[in-house]
Amino acid sequence: MQNQQPVDLNAIAWAAMDQYGFIPGFPPSVLREVGALAAKVFPDTLDDPRDLRSLLWSSIDNHDSRDLDQIEVCEEGPNGEIQVRVAIADVDVYVQKESETDRHAGHNGTSVYTGVTTFPMLPDRLSAGLTSLLPGQDRMAVVIEYTVLPDGSVRPGDIYRAIVTNQAKLVYEEIGDWLEGTGTLPRTVTETPGLLEQVLLQDEAAMRMKKHRLAQGALALETIEAAPVVTDGQVRGLVIQQQNRARCLIEEFMVAANGSVTAFLSDADLPMIHRVVRTPKNWEGIVAEAAERGEALPPEPDAEALTRFLIRQKAADPDRFPDLSLTVVKLMGAGEYVAFRPGDVPIGHFALAVTDYTHGTAPNRRYVDLIIQRLIKSVVDAERYPPYTPLELDDLAVRLTDREKASQKVERFVRKAAAAVLLRERIGDSFEAFVTGASEKGTYVRLIDPPAEGRVMQGEQGLRVGQRVRVRLMATDPYKGFIDFARTR
Repeated sequence: MQNQQPVDLNAIAWAAMDQYGFIPGFPPSVLREVGALAAKVFPDTLDDPRDLRSLLWSSIDNHDSRDLDQIEVCEEGPNGEIQVRVAIADVDVYVQKESETDRHAGHNGTSVYTGVTTFPMLPDRLSAGLTSLLPGQDRMAVVIEYTVLPDGSVRPGDIYRAIVTNQAKLVYEEIGDWLEGTGTLPRTVTETPGLLEQVLLQDEAAMRMKKHRLAQGALALETIEAAPVVTDGQVRGLVIQQQNRARCLIEEFMVAANGSVTAFLSDADLPMIHRVVRTPKNWEGIVAEAAERGEALPPEPDAEALTRFLIRQKAADPDRFPDLSLTVVKLMGAGEYVAFRPGDVPIGHFALAVTDYTHGTAPNRRYVDLIIQRLIKSVVDAERYPPYTPLELDDLAVRLTDREKASQKVERFVRKAAAAVLLRERIGDSFEAFVTGASEKGTYVRLIDPPAEGRVMQGEQGLRVGQRVRVRLMATDPYKGFIDFARTR
């Protein structure tokens, strides 16, 4: 087994991108166009931008992230309110509609993160350079204001263009550990005057908003996605990205910012694209999952009741909670993009417990966010006509939903390929596992260590989702993304 041929995971990732309709590399026309761009701060159409460079802006992201889309700053307001500003990178300053770069970004629709190779939506000179809110760099941005009230509800505010400078790039794990009391105060925080108080105020705002959304029925889900650790072309292990207080902070800030964007565009009477998760059609399946755990959910979809059930389950059985979360996600159905016209009845986002929602805070990484940014700027700049017609938005919503689903398929396939490489020296070994899927399409398990997923090919009869089992590894095939197990009794 030690003499097996090496597996080219990069080639597998490129082939998967091609299989699912992406263009993995940037065409020469895009590279020429981006290479000819000159760095600038002020767009030609803006005479007097607001200068907010003196504010204590900061970002929280992964330690190796360079495509920074948003930075945040808070200040205390009257009567216990917290005023929030979220600055979003002004990607449209460099990526003009219908340019070669724009057409390529619109074709792919999103950056794809496989854990082996990243396929950015925009060339690195843009997404990790000119349009990234990197520390110490003056950048044009679209600033979204809102107010967090003492009860955690949000009052949308103004949206405008401004010059900003990120004062500190913070890291999820470091800030999360510190906020949760399991780690030391990060050096960047101690060395930046006022940043300690700033991060604590941001955390207070986020905790308020989270508590309020949970009370409104936002789902407390926690699924597992094991990313490969690859060094020198070798798969060294699989790691699970842990949800922590810092990630929760950014999630809450972005949910509120995106809700404020929909309010802003609605007030301007503009069509837009909504991000929706429909009321679950398979609510009966969710009710059945609860019944198996000795709990009763209402016969009709009820987000608040489901959230209370999920919170209790996480407390009672934290090891199996990610698999319950995954089951609920599958039974609810995937999120999608839907074109929205003024006067339409919004579908809403069942999982977030919000009615009007979009994606507009990551224009370096998602094309729909760039569309929303252009709509915002058309209002701010008082343009006579919006940049997109309702019919264009109809087509774009359908295509970008398809591209998101395709990107998830690529990411899952490459993760499985990497896991197959990691496990191929362990054929015949036995593992503890949880059942993650059981249907006519097959029965699947996730190993506890390493957290790889595969299909049970023998002895799968009678297994049910959430059940803990012991399985033996039968075979792996990285090029097909197969990991096959047999149940051991």
